[in-house]
Amino acid sequence: MPLISSFDPWQNGMCACPRKLTFNPYSGCDHGCLYCYASSYVQNFADCRPKKDHVAALRREATKLKGEIVSISNSSDPYPRMEANIGWTRLCLEILAESNCRIQIITKSDIVTRDDDILSRTPCAVALTITTDDDKLAKTLEPNAPSPTQRIRAVQDLLAKGIPVSVRIDPIVPLVNDDPQTLIATLAAIGVKHITSSTYKPKPDNWRRLSEAMPKIAEKLKPLYFQQGERVGGNTLLPKDLRLRLLSNVRELAIARGMQFGVCREGLPKLNTAACDGSWLIPPAKR
Repeated sequence: MPLISSFDPWQNGMCACPRKLTFNPYSGCDHGCLYCYASSYVQNFADCRPKKDHVAALRREATKLKGEIVSISNSSDPYPRMEANIGWTRLCLEILAESNCRIQIITKSDIVTRDDDILSRTPCAVALTITTDDDKLAKTLEPNAPSPTQRIRAVQDLLAKGIPVSVRIDPIVPLVNDDPQTLIATLAAIGVKHITSSTYKPKPDNWRRLSEAMPKIAEKLKPLYFQQGERVGGNTLLPKDLRLRLLSNVRELAIARGMQFGVCREGLPKLNTAACDGSWLIPPAKR
């Protein structure tokens, strides 16, 4: 099985991303996010481990790239806490930077700024997830991830180095982080050009985590998802009118601040003002 593979192997009809490839330097993640969906299909997800025996294979596959976007990562985070010490993702980036490709980093860690020397000389963009600007709330939602304050600072640092950044306000959980007005104002003020957003989609394991951490919220969400919600492509979604209202609010806030907007796997592509994943920010591949 190749290390660099086609994005969206399930051919999910709700995915509106441009065609791209994906690569995960790690299996699993140690951020411990309540809402994580990847833990439902990646075995031993909390046991984060680098794919360190695949260097030769990655080098071989990288030589065959022809200007494609390689998205890092979609089933884990390329910057778990251990990355600060072992530098595995950095080595992978060095290999990919020597090839003919464009790189998209998807992370919720400020460790990404360590690699700004590689990213600044490579056609790339960073999509940094900032679910809320409330550090205390984030500690509950994402207990082992860097704080929103640290991530906002990372966005500033990357932009100062000329590295394009989009921000994922993702997922929106009703009654929890569904009014990102101050966050969007902050992001616009520091120069962010694109917001991607989506709503929380419960899986058995992430619903259990959310229910244990926020029992009163979960009790109110339960009928919205499991009685009134939609089942689409194996996912449980909020009712469409509620999704439209929540995401239209984020869209309007972003547009009012001069930013582009996209939704992720919501069946609402008409809300998009640019490529939904922010990949439009990536410069052309080197020749």
